[in-house]
Amino acid sequence: MPQADQQSVVIVGGGFTGLAAAWRLARAGRHRLTVVERSSCLGGLAGDFALQGTQIEKTYHHLFATDRHILELARELGLADKLVWCESSVGLLHGETIYPFMSPRDILAFKPCHFFNRLRLGLVALYLQRKKDWRPLAGQAAQAWMRRACGREVMEVVWEPLLRGKFHRYADSISMAWLWHRIHSRGNSRHDAGSEKLGYFRGGFAVITNRIESELTKAGVVIQKNTGVDALQIEEGRPVLLMDGRRETFDRCVFTGPSAALARLLTTEGEEGSCGGHRPPLQFERGKGLEAYRRRLQSIDYLGAISLVFVSKQAIGEYYWLNINRADAPFLVFIRHTKLVDKSWYNGNEVYYIGSYQPHDSPLFSMSEEEISGLWFGFLKKIYPQFDAAQVVEKHLFKLKYAQHIVDTDYQSKIPACQTPLAGVWLCNFSQVYPEDRGTNYAVREGLHIADLLLQEAKC
Repeated sequence: MPQADQQSVVIVGGGFTGLAAAWRLARAGRHRLTVVERSSCLGGLAGDFALQGTQIEKTYHHLFATDRHILELARELGLADKLVWCESSVGLLHGETIYPFMSPRDILAFKPCHFFNRLRLGLVALYLQRKKDWRPLAGQAAQAWMRRACGREVMEVVWEPLLRGKFHRYADSISMAWLWHRIHSRGNSRHDAGSEKLGYFRGGFAVITNRIESELTKAGVVIQKNTGVDALQIEEGRPVLLMDGRRETFDRCVFTGPSAALARLLTTEGEEGSCGGHRPPLQFERGKGLEAYRRRLQSIDYLGAISLVFVSKQAIGEYYWLNINRADAPFLVFIRHTKLVDKSWYNGNEVYYIGSYQPHDSPLFSMSEEEISGLWFGFLKKIYPQFDAAQVVEKHLFKLKYAQHIVDTDYQSKIPACQTPLAGVWLCNFSQVYPEDRGTNYAVREGLHIADLLLQEAKC
Protein backbone atom coordinates (compact mmCIF):
# COMPACT_ATOMS: atom_id res chain seq x y z
CA MET A 1 0.00 0.00 0.00
CA PRO A 2 1.21 3.56 -0.65
CA GLN A 3 2.95 5.44 2.15
CA ALA A 4 2.39 9.08 3.11
CA ASP A 5 6.03 10.00 2.47
CA GLN A 6 6.01 8.70 -1.10
CA GLN A 7 5.88 11.04 -4.08
CA SER A 8 2.37 11.58 -5.41
CA VAL A 9 1.82 11.01 -9.14
CA VAL A 10 -1.33 11.76 -11.08
CA ILE A 11 -1.82 10.06 -14.43
CA VAL A 12 -4.21 12.00 -16.64
CA GLY A 13 -5.97 9.60 -18.99
CA GLY A 14 -7.11 6.04 -18.41
CA GLY A 15 -6.29 4.65 -21.83
CA PHE A 16 -3.81 1.83 -22.34
CA THR A 17 -0.87 4.23 -22.00
CA GLY A 18 -2.01 5.56 -18.64
CA LEU A 19 -3.01 2.12 -17.38
CA ALA A 20 0.33 0.56 -18.37
CA ALA A 21 2.21 3.38 -16.65
CA ALA A 22 0.10 3.00 -13.49
CA TRP A 23 0.57 -0.78 -13.55
CA ARG A 24 4.37 -0.55 -13.64
CA LEU A 25 4.56 2.25 -11.06
CA ALA A 26 2.16 0.45 -8.72
CA ARG A 27 4.22 -2.73 -8.90
CA ALA A 28 7.36 -0.77 -8.04
CA GLY A 29 5.62 0.64 -4.94
CA ARG A 30 7.53 3.94 -4.84
CA HIS A 31 4.69 6.39 -5.50
CA ARG A 32 1.19 7.28 -4.40
CA LEU A 33 -0.85 7.06 -7.59
CA THR A 34 -4.03 8.66 -8.88
CA VAL A 35 -5.53 7.97 -12.31
CA VAL A 36 -8.10 10.42 -13.66
CA GLU A 37 -10.24 9.67 -16.71
CA ARG A 38 -12.70 12.07 -18.30
CA SER A 39 -15.08 9.38 -19.55
CA SER A 40 -17.06 6.79 -17.63
CA CYS A 41 -14.87 3.87 -18.74
CA LEU A 42 -11.20 3.06 -19.04
CA GLY A 43 -9.41 2.02 -22.22
CA GLY A 44 -9.23 5.23 -24.27
CA LEU A 45 -9.63 4.49 -27.98
CA ALA A 46 -10.08 0.84 -27.00
CA GLY A 47 -12.82 1.73 -24.53
CA ASP A 48 -15.68 -0.76 -24.41
CA PHE A 49 -19.43 -0.94 -24.00
CA ALA A 50 -21.98 -3.69 -23.38
CA LEU A 51 -23.23 -5.59 -26.42
CA GLN A 52 -25.20 -8.82 -26.54
CA GLY A 53 -24.27 -9.92 -23.04
CA THR A 54 -20.55 -9.18 -23.27
CA GLN A 55 -18.17 -6.25 -23.80
CA ILE A 56 -16.80 -4.98 -27.09
CA GLU A 57 -14.70 -2.01 -28.21
CA LYS A 58 -16.25 1.18 -29.55
CA THR A 59 -13.76 1.01 -32.43
CA TYR A 60 -12.45 -2.17 -34.04
CA HIS A 61 -9.39 -3.74 -32.42
CA HIS A 62 -7.27 -6.85 -32.77
CA LEU A 63 -3.69 -7.93 -32.08
CA PHE A 64 -0.88 -9.04 -34.37
CA ALA A 65 1.52 -11.81 -33.43
CA THR A 66 4.27 -9.15 -33.31
CA ASP A 67 2.49 -7.07 -30.62
CA ARG A 68 4.85 -8.29 -27.92
CA HIS A 69 4.31 -5.49 -25.38
CA ILE A 70 0.59 -5.99 -24.90
CA LEU A 71 0.95 -9.76 -25.19
CA GLU A 72 3.48 -9.72 -22.35
CA LEU A 73 1.19 -7.48 -20.30
CA ALA A 74 -1.65 -9.96 -20.82
CA ARG A 75 0.61 -12.73 -19.55
CA GLU A 76 1.60 -10.69 -16.50
CA LEU A 77 -2.07 -10.14 -15.75
CA GLY A 78 -2.83 -13.85 -16.06
CA LEU A 79 -5.02 -13.34 -19.12
CA ALA A 80 -3.18 -15.43 -21.71
CA ASP A 81 -5.98 -18.01 -21.65
CA LYS A 82 -8.49 -15.31 -22.69
CA LEU A 83 -6.65 -14.62 -25.94
CA VAL A 84 -7.69 -16.52 -29.05
CA TRP A 85 -5.94 -16.47 -32.43
CA CYS A 86 -8.22 -16.46 -35.47
CA GLU A 87 -7.72 -16.63 -39.21
CA SER A 88 -7.87 -13.21 -40.81
CA SER A 89 -9.31 -12.37 -44.23
CA VAL A 90 -9.04 -9.13 -46.19
CA GLY A 91 -10.93 -7.90 -49.23
CA LEU A 92 -10.75 -4.77 -51.36
CA LEU A 93 -13.71 -3.10 -53.04
CA HIS A 94 -12.86 -1.53 -56.39
CA GLY A 95 -15.68 -0.38 -58.62
CA GLU A 96 -18.54 -2.81 -58.13
CA THR A 97 -16.36 -5.83 -57.34
CA ILE A 98 -14.80 -7.17 -54.14
CA TYR A 99 -11.41 -8.83 -54.55
CA PRO A 100 -9.45 -10.95 -52.07
CA PHE A 101 -6.36 -8.99 -51.01
CA MET A 102 -4.34 -11.12 -48.60
CA SER A 103 -1.63 -13.14 -50.30
CA PRO A 104 0.88 -12.77 -53.14
CA ARG A 105 -1.43 -14.95 -55.20
CA ASP A 106 -4.30 -12.52 -54.60
CA ILE A 107 -2.13 -9.61 -55.76
CA LEU A 108 -1.12 -11.44 -58.94
CA ALA A 109 -4.79 -12.19 -59.65
CA PHE A 110 -5.96 -8.60 -58.97
CA LYS A 111 -7.64 -7.80 -62.29
CA PRO A 112 -8.10 -4.01 -61.92
CA CYS A 113 -4.36 -3.70 -62.62
CA HIS A 114 -2.44 -5.06 -65.60
CA PHE A 115 -0.34 -8.14 -64.90
CA PHE A 116 3.01 -6.32 -65.06
CA ASN A 117 1.73 -3.73 -62.57
CA ARG A 118 0.42 -6.47 -60.25
CA LEU A 119 3.88 -8.03 -60.31
CA ARG A 120 5.39 -4.63 -59.58
CA LEU A 121 2.97 -4.13 -56.66
CA GLY A 122 3.92 -7.50 -55.17
CA LEU A 123 7.66 -6.84 -55.51
CA VAL A 124 7.37 -3.42 -53.88
CA ALA A 125 5.37 -4.91 -50.99
CA LEU A 126 8.00 -7.63 -50.56
CA TYR A 127 10.79 -5.03 -50.63
CA LEU A 128 9.10 -2.94 -47.93
CA GLN A 129 8.44 -6.00 -45.77
CA ARG A 130 12.14 -6.83 -45.82
CA LYS A 131 13.48 -3.28 -45.59
CA LYS A 132 14.61 -2.56 -42.03
CA ASP A 133 15.90 1.00 -42.20
CA TRP A 134 12.94 3.37 -42.50
CA ARG A 135 14.90 6.58 -41.93
CA PRO A 136 15.57 7.41 -45.62
CA LEU A 137 11.79 7.27 -46.15
CA ALA A 138 10.86 9.73 -43.39
CA GLY A 139 11.07 12.90 -45.46
CA GLN A 140 9.41 11.42 -48.54
CA ALA A 141 5.69 11.59 -49.20
CA ALA A 142 4.04 8.17 -49.42
CA GLN A 143 1.95 9.15 -52.45
CA ALA A 144 4.98 10.31 -54.44
CA TRP A 145 7.17 7.37 -53.37
CA MET A 146 4.53 4.77 -54.21
CA ARG A 147 3.75 6.41 -57.53
CA ARG A 148 7.42 6.13 -58.53
CA ALA A 149 7.79 2.59 -57.17
CA CYS A 150 4.49 1.02 -58.25
CA GLY A 151 3.43 3.19 -61.16
CA ARG A 152 0.41 5.36 -61.86
CA GLU A 153 -2.15 2.56 -62.24
CA VAL A 154 -1.37 0.82 -58.93
CA MET A 155 -1.25 4.17 -57.18
CA GLU A 156 -4.67 5.22 -58.45
CA VAL A 157 -6.32 1.84 -57.87
CA VAL A 158 -4.75 0.75 -54.55
CA TRP A 159 -2.74 3.27 -52.58
CA GLU A 160 -4.30 6.65 -53.30
CA PRO A 161 -7.86 5.59 -52.29
CA LEU A 162 -6.53 4.09 -49.06
CA LEU A 163 -4.44 7.14 -48.16
CA ARG A 164 -7.20 9.54 -49.18
CA GLY A 165 -9.80 7.59 -47.21
CA LYS A 166 -7.57 7.46 -44.15
CA PHE A 167 -6.13 11.01 -44.16
CA HIS A 168 -8.45 13.09 -46.38
CA ARG A 169 -6.89 16.47 -47.21
CA TYR A 170 -3.62 15.46 -45.55
CA ALA A 171 -3.07 12.43 -47.83
CA ASP A 172 -0.47 14.11 -50.08
CA SER A 173 1.84 14.90 -47.15
CA ILE A 174 1.84 11.58 -45.25
CA SER A 175 5.35 10.23 -44.69
CA MET A 176 6.43 7.07 -46.48
CA ALA A 177 7.94 5.96 -43.16
CA TRP A 178 4.40 5.64 -41.79
CA LEU A 179 3.22 3.54 -44.74
CA TRP A 180 6.43 1.49 -44.60
CA HIS A 181 5.63 0.46 -41.05
CA ARG A 182 2.06 -0.55 -41.91
CA ILE A 183 3.30 -2.81 -44.71
CA HIS A 184 6.42 -4.00 -42.88
CA SER A 185 4.69 -4.98 -39.64
CA ARG A 186 1.69 -6.53 -41.37
CA GLY A 187 3.86 -8.61 -43.69
CA ASN A 188 6.11 -9.82 -40.90
CA SER A 189 3.20 -10.87 -38.69
CA ARG A 190 2.15 -13.60 -41.10
CA HIS A 191 2.69 -17.19 -40.03
CA ASP A 192 3.41 -18.30 -43.60
CA ALA A 193 2.77 -17.09 -47.12
CA GLY A 194 -0.79 -15.77 -47.31
CA SER A 195 -1.73 -16.81 -43.78
CA GLU A 196 -2.37 -14.31 -41.03
CA LYS A 197 -3.81 -14.91 -37.59
CA LEU A 198 -5.10 -12.06 -35.46
CA GLY A 199 -5.59 -12.07 -31.71
CA TYR A 200 -8.71 -11.09 -29.81
CA PHE A 201 -9.74 -11.49 -26.18
CA ARG A 202 -12.81 -13.48 -25.21
CA GLY A 203 -14.79 -10.71 -23.53
CA GLY A 204 -13.01 -8.01 -25.55
CA PHE A 205 -10.11 -5.77 -24.54
CA ALA A 206 -12.16 -4.96 -21.44
CA VAL A 207 -10.66 -8.08 -19.85
CA ILE A 208 -7.36 -6.19 -19.70
CA THR A 209 -8.74 -2.86 -18.51
CA ASN A 210 -10.93 -4.55 -15.89
CA ARG A 211 -8.06 -6.67 -14.58
CA ILE A 212 -5.68 -3.71 -14.39
CA GLU A 213 -8.34 -1.62 -12.65
CA SER A 214 -8.87 -4.39 -10.11
CA GLU A 215 -5.15 -4.82 -9.45
CA LEU A 216 -4.55 -1.09 -9.18
CA THR A 217 -7.41 -0.70 -6.72
CA LYS A 218 -5.97 -3.52 -4.59
CA ALA A 219 -2.63 -1.70 -4.60
CA GLY A 220 -4.25 1.47 -3.26
CA VAL A 221 -4.29 3.43 -6.53
CA VAL A 222 -7.08 6.02 -6.67
CA ILE A 223 -9.02 5.81 -9.93
CA GLN A 224 -11.36 8.72 -10.68
CA LYS A 225 -13.62 8.32 -13.71
CA ASN A 226 -15.88 11.03 -15.09
CA THR A 227 -13.19 13.49 -14.04
CA GLY A 228 -11.95 16.14 -16.44
CA VAL A 229 -8.85 18.31 -16.04
CA ASP A 230 -9.76 21.96 -16.59
CA ALA A 231 -6.41 23.61 -15.80
CA LEU A 232 -2.80 22.70 -15.08
CA GLN A 233 -0.51 25.05 -13.20
CA ILE A 234 2.78 24.92 -11.32
CA GLU A 235 2.99 26.18 -7.76
CA GLU A 236 6.24 25.95 -5.80
CA GLY A 237 7.60 23.48 -8.34
CA ARG A 238 4.65 21.09 -8.16
CA PRO A 239 1.81 20.45 -10.62
CA VAL A 240 -1.62 21.68 -9.52
CA LEU A 241 -4.65 20.32 -11.36
CA LEU A 242 -8.08 21.88 -11.40
CA MET A 243 -10.47 18.94 -11.81
CA ASP A 244 -14.20 19.48 -11.92
CA GLY A 245 -13.98 22.53 -9.68
CA ARG A 246 -11.48 21.24 -7.11
CA ARG A 247 -7.72 21.78 -6.90
CA GLU A 248 -5.26 19.01 -6.15
CA THR A 249 -1.49 19.22 -5.89
CA PHE A 250 0.86 16.40 -6.88
CA ASP A 251 4.60 15.88 -7.07
CA ARG A 252 4.43 14.59 -10.63
CA CYS A 253 1.86 14.62 -13.45
CA VAL A 254 1.89 12.24 -16.42
CA PHE A 255 -0.40 13.51 -19.15
CA THR A 256 -1.48 10.81 -21.62
CA GLY A 257 -4.19 12.70 -23.50
CA PRO A 258 -3.82 14.27 -26.97
CA SER A 259 -1.03 16.80 -27.49
CA ALA A 260 -3.58 19.43 -28.50
CA ALA A 261 -5.35 18.97 -25.15
CA LEU A 262 -2.12 19.52 -23.22
CA ALA A 263 -1.37 22.61 -25.28
CA ARG A 264 -4.64 24.14 -24.09
CA LEU A 265 -3.73 23.44 -20.47
CA LEU A 266 -0.20 24.91 -20.55
CA THR A 267 -0.99 28.38 -19.33
CA THR A 268 1.71 28.99 -16.69
CA GLU A 269 5.41 29.36 -17.35
CA GLY A 270 7.27 26.62 -15.52
CA GLU A 271 10.69 25.36 -14.68
CA GLU A 272 12.71 23.23 -17.04
CA GLY A 273 13.55 19.67 -16.40
CA SER A 274 14.73 17.43 -13.66
CA CYS A 275 16.85 14.33 -13.79
CA GLY A 276 15.89 11.46 -16.07
CA GLY A 277 16.93 10.46 -19.55
CA HIS A 278 15.05 10.36 -22.82
CA ARG A 279 15.24 8.40 -26.02
CA PRO A 280 16.07 10.41 -29.14
CA PRO A 281 14.27 12.10 -30.80
CA LEU A 282 12.21 12.94 -27.70
CA GLN A 283 14.90 15.13 -26.10
CA PHE A 284 13.55 18.53 -25.02
CA GLU A 285 15.39 21.50 -26.53
CA ARG A 286 16.38 23.34 -23.38
CA GLY A 287 16.22 27.10 -23.26
CA LYS A 288 13.33 27.53 -25.69
CA GLY A 289 10.72 27.56 -22.94
CA LEU A 290 7.07 26.86 -22.65
CA GLU A 291 5.91 28.75 -25.74
CA ALA A 292 8.15 26.69 -28.05
CA TYR A 293 6.90 23.48 -26.46
CA ARG A 294 3.29 24.59 -26.79
CA ARG A 295 3.83 25.43 -30.47
CA ARG A 296 5.26 21.98 -31.02
CA LEU A 297 2.20 20.41 -29.44
CA GLN A 298 -0.07 22.58 -31.57
CA SER A 299 1.79 21.67 -34.76
CA ILE A 300 0.40 18.12 -34.59
CA ASP A 301 -2.87 17.80 -36.46
CA TYR A 302 -5.47 15.13 -35.69
CA LEU A 303 -8.37 13.47 -37.42
CA GLY A 304 -11.46 12.25 -35.63
CA ALA A 305 -13.07 8.84 -36.03
CA ILE A 306 -16.69 7.84 -36.38
CA SER A 307 -17.55 4.24 -35.65
CA LEU A 308 -20.88 2.51 -36.13
CA VAL A 309 -21.25 -0.87 -34.40
CA PHE A 310 -24.30 -2.89 -35.30
CA VAL A 311 -25.75 -6.32 -34.66
CA SER A 312 -27.73 -8.22 -37.28
CA LYS A 313 -29.24 -11.62 -37.87
CA GLN A 314 -27.70 -11.49 -41.36
CA ALA A 315 -24.29 -12.80 -42.40
CA ILE A 316 -22.97 -10.09 -44.74
CA GLY A 317 -19.72 -10.48 -46.66
CA GLU A 318 -17.04 -13.13 -46.76
CA TYR A 319 -14.16 -11.09 -45.31
CA TYR A 320 -13.27 -9.92 -41.83
CA TRP A 321 -11.80 -6.66 -43.17
CA LEU A 322 -13.03 -4.93 -46.32
CA ASN A 323 -11.15 -1.87 -47.59
CA ILE A 324 -13.44 0.49 -49.51
CA ASN A 325 -11.39 1.84 -52.45
CA ARG A 326 -14.02 4.09 -53.96
CA ALA A 327 -13.97 7.87 -54.03
CA ASP A 328 -17.75 8.07 -53.57
CA ALA A 329 -17.75 5.89 -50.44
CA PRO A 330 -18.95 7.60 -47.25
CA PHE A 331 -16.77 5.34 -45.08
CA LEU A 332 -13.33 3.74 -45.19
CA VAL A 333 -13.75 0.21 -43.92
CA PHE A 334 -16.41 -2.42 -43.31
CA ILE A 335 -15.59 -5.06 -40.72
CA ARG A 336 -17.42 -8.28 -40.05
CA HIS A 337 -16.21 -8.85 -36.51
CA THR A 338 -17.88 -12.25 -36.30
CA LYS A 339 -15.93 -13.44 -39.32
CA LEU A 340 -12.89 -13.25 -37.03
CA VAL A 341 -14.43 -14.56 -33.79
CA ASP A 342 -17.34 -16.91 -33.23
CA LYS A 343 -20.81 -15.38 -33.25
CA SER A 344 -21.75 -17.57 -30.27
CA TRP A 345 -19.95 -14.92 -28.17
CA TYR A 346 -22.78 -12.55 -29.14
CA ASN A 347 -25.86 -14.74 -28.64
CA GLY A 348 -25.51 -16.17 -32.12
CA ASN A 349 -25.76 -12.77 -33.84
CA GLU A 350 -23.42 -11.17 -36.36
CA VAL A 351 -21.48 -8.08 -35.25
CA TYR A 352 -20.18 -5.43 -37.66
CA TYR A 353 -18.23 -2.19 -37.64
CA ILE A 354 -18.34 0.62 -40.16
CA GLY A 355 -15.51 3.08 -39.68
CA SER A 356 -14.46 6.45 -41.04
CA TYR A 357 -11.74 8.98 -40.22
CA GLN A 358 -12.89 12.55 -40.62
CA PRO A 359 -11.45 16.08 -40.25
CA HIS A 360 -12.85 17.93 -37.26
CA ASP A 361 -14.88 20.21 -39.55
CA SER A 362 -16.63 17.27 -41.24
CA PRO A 363 -20.43 17.59 -41.29
CA LEU A 364 -20.62 13.99 -40.04
CA PHE A 365 -19.69 15.21 -36.56
CA SER A 366 -22.91 17.22 -36.39
CA MET A 367 -25.11 14.47 -37.84
CA SER A 368 -27.26 12.21 -35.67
CA GLU A 369 -26.92 8.45 -35.33
CA GLU A 370 -29.97 7.93 -37.52
CA GLU A 371 -28.64 10.25 -40.22
CA ILE A 372 -25.24 8.57 -40.32
CA SER A 373 -26.56 5.02 -40.13
CA GLY A 374 -29.04 5.82 -42.90
CA LEU A 375 -26.26 7.19 -45.11
CA TRP A 376 -23.88 4.32 -44.40
CA PHE A 377 -26.47 1.56 -44.62
CA GLY A 378 -27.54 2.98 -47.99
CA PHE A 379 -24.02 2.58 -49.36
CA LEU A 380 -23.63 -0.82 -47.70
CA LYS A 381 -26.65 -1.99 -49.66
CA LYS A 382 -24.88 -0.95 -52.88
CA ILE A 383 -22.01 -3.24 -51.92
CA TYR A 384 -24.22 -6.06 -50.65
CA PRO A 385 -27.68 -5.85 -52.28
CA GLN A 386 -28.94 -8.57 -49.91
CA PHE A 387 -28.30 -6.33 -46.89
CA ASP A 388 -31.56 -5.73 -45.01
CA ALA A 389 -31.47 -2.87 -42.49
CA ALA A 390 -34.67 -4.24 -40.96
CA GLN A 391 -32.66 -7.17 -39.61
CA VAL A 392 -30.38 -4.88 -37.59
CA VAL A 393 -31.33 -5.54 -33.99
CA GLU A 394 -28.94 -3.14 -32.27
CA LYS A 395 -26.66 -0.27 -33.29
CA HIS A 396 -24.36 2.20 -31.55
CA LEU A 397 -22.54 5.25 -32.93
CA PHE A 398 -19.34 6.66 -31.44
CA LYS A 399 -17.52 9.88 -32.33
CA LEU A 400 -13.90 10.27 -31.20
CA LYS A 401 -12.22 13.61 -31.78
CA TYR A 402 -8.53 12.68 -31.50
CA ALA A 403 -8.23 9.28 -33.18
CA GLN A 404 -5.36 9.65 -35.68
CA HIS A 405 -2.45 12.05 -35.76
CA ILE A 406 -1.14 13.32 -39.09
CA VAL A 407 2.29 11.79 -39.68
CA ASP A 408 3.61 14.08 -42.39
CA THR A 409 7.07 14.28 -43.95
CA ASP A 410 8.20 16.78 -41.30
CA TYR A 411 6.81 14.81 -38.39
CA GLN A 412 10.13 13.97 -36.70
CA SER A 413 10.65 17.66 -35.94
CA LYS A 414 7.22 17.86 -34.30
CA ILE A 415 7.53 15.01 -31.80
CA PRO A 416 7.19 16.51 -28.31
CA ALA A 417 9.55 15.57 -25.51
CA CYS A 418 8.39 13.33 -22.70
CA GLN A 419 9.66 15.83 -20.14
CA THR A 420 7.82 19.11 -20.60
CA PRO A 421 9.23 22.52 -19.60
CA LEU A 422 6.78 22.55 -16.69
CA ALA A 423 8.34 21.21 -13.52
CA GLY A 424 7.08 17.73 -12.72
CA VAL A 425 4.89 17.43 -15.82
CA TRP A 426 5.51 14.60 -18.29
CA LEU A 427 3.81 13.82 -21.59
CA CYS A 428 3.19 10.34 -22.97
CA ASN A 429 0.79 9.76 -25.86
CA PHE A 430 0.60 8.25 -29.32
CA SER A 431 1.92 11.42 -30.99
CA GLN A 432 5.34 10.25 -29.73
CA VAL A 433 5.01 6.86 -31.46
CA TYR A 434 7.06 6.99 -34.68
CA PRO A 435 7.29 5.61 -37.31
CA GLU A 436 4.82 3.05 -35.96
CA ASP A 437 1.13 3.80 -36.06
CA ARG A 438 -0.84 4.26 -32.84
CA GLY A 439 -2.41 1.15 -31.29
CA THR A 440 -2.77 -0.70 -28.00
CA ASN A 441 0.61 -2.42 -28.32
CA TYR A 442 2.54 0.84 -28.65
CA ALA A 443 0.34 2.50 -26.06
CA VAL A 444 1.47 -0.17 -23.59
CA ARG A 445 5.10 0.22 -24.67
CA GLU A 446 5.09 3.98 -24.16
CA GLY A 447 3.24 3.74 -20.86
CA LEU A 448 5.84 1.34 -19.51
CA HIS A 449 8.60 3.60 -20.80
CA ILE A 450 7.30 6.74 -19.09
CA ALA A 451 6.94 4.78 -15.86
CA ASP A 452 10.57 3.72 -16.14
CA LEU A 453 11.61 7.36 -16.58
CA LEU A 454 9.78 8.31 -13.39
CA LEU A 455 11.32 5.41 -11.52
CA GLN A 456 14.75 6.44 -12.79
CA GLU A 457 14.10 10.02 -11.71
CA ALA A 458 13.09 8.83 -8.23
CA LYS A 459 16.54 7.29 -7.78
CA CYS A 460 18.36 10.56 -8.56
